[in-house]
Amino acid sequence: MTGTEDPMSQTPEVLFVCVHNAGRSQMAAALLDHHAAGRVRVRSAGSAPADAITPAVAEVMAELGLDLAGQVPKPLTGEAVQAADVVITMGCGDACPVFPGKRYLDWQLPDPAGRPAEQIRPIRDEIDVRVRALLAELLPGGA
Repeated sequence: MTGTEDPMSQTPEVLFVCVHNAGRSQMAAALLDHHAAGRVRVRSAGSAPADAITPAVAEVMAELGLDLAGQVPKPLTGEAVQAADVVITMGCGDACPVFPGKRYLDWQLPDPAGRPAEQIRPIRDEIDVRVRALLAELLPGGA
């Protein structure tokens, strides 16, 4: 390095999008952030953000030692999509803006809203499997 390169410029960025940004996308972002340990920039957003994280979602994430207490649902912006290398949608439908050259994945997962913790754990665990596979793709040999 000559000192002018941005070391973060090589860091992949992932955006998780769902409708309310209170469940699936928050779980995915927390799991990827945890597993990537700073090697991936992670964001989440919602096409119609809720007022707060779903309490049962926070509960099942706390079981893994991941605290969502400081997280709040955020609105989806074109800038967030533009900045991402990979955009993963989870039921936001056509609300997610599409930019040429971006990689889009659609993870069909049940919405945890209104479900008890015992019904959210399998959703969380499926997200974890997908996040680990994504991380292995983003950081071959380093995941």
